[in-house]
Amino acid sequence: MKTSNPVLARLGQAAERERAAGYAQPGPYGQPGYPPQQYQPYPQQQQPYPPGYGYPTAAPATTSMTLDDVVVKTVMMLAILGAAAAATWTLVPDQLLGLAWGGGALVGLVLGMIISFSRMANPALVVVYAVVEGVFVGAVSKAFDHLYEGIVLQAVVATFGVFFLMAMLYKARVIRATPKFIKIMIAVIGGLFAVMMINLVFSLFGVNTHLRDGSPLAIGFSLVCIVAASLSFVLNFHEIEEGVRMGLPQRYAWTAAFGIVVGLVWLYLEVLRLLSYFQGDD
Repeated sequence: MKTSNPVLARLGQAAERERAAGYAQPGPYGQPGYPPQQYQPYPQQQQPYPPGYGYPTAAPATTSMTLDDVVVKTVMMLAILGAAAAATWTLVPDQLLGLAWGGGALVGLVLGMIISFSRMANPALVVVYAVVEGVFVGAVSKAFDHLYEGIVLQAVVATFGVFFLMAMLYKARVIRATPKFIKIMIAVIGGLFAVMMINLVFSLFGVNTHLRDGSPLAIGFSLVCIVAASLSFVLNFHEIEEGVRMGLPQRYAWTAAFGIVVGLVWLYLEVLRLLSYFQGDD
């Protein structure tokens, strides 16, 4: 199974190793087993030997991931994230919003990196990530809503509107995840991430790069980020489609759902920030 996506290639190799692990089971007295397709019973044998007699048994079946699995896991992650965000909005006092904002962003970044570079799907870690991101999103949303009433609802509607638009464009094959497109998007997303990290470091030392202050440069940067976040869904849809085709194990649906949620959170934050630039001062 070949694919142009390095992440899918890695996951596909891991899935192949899992499926192959059951094909060389040893016999009851340490005799080596043989792949099922190589074992041919004698013609006169009417009944197969009972399990454990020394001949290999069939490898345990592994349920493959489906599109429905990804949809269900994505909805579950969004529900968990939304519940954590609502709890943060309701329970965290205003004076602690900065702590919840910064702590959620830092922990979420670390968890996101671990999940992204992990070779195995980890549903528990993905769920924890959804909770942490919910705390972060809830704190950010409450802070922005205090400054610009109604902006959160506008950002939520715009975010999901863009997501469903990209889903329709991908389904209609208006936008295709070609190898060149994938390489460009990976480079663009990596570059934007690096710029945002550098800007964050500068801001900690009081240096204003004008990327997040509402200036024309800031508006342009947010628009670039919104376009990149929107097109990142094409990568997600392609990975899901290829993962289903490759027969990845069912638990990898959590990894696919994680990718979609990351894109939605990124898009929401950029839309929220862009909308804030056009709000009048109270």
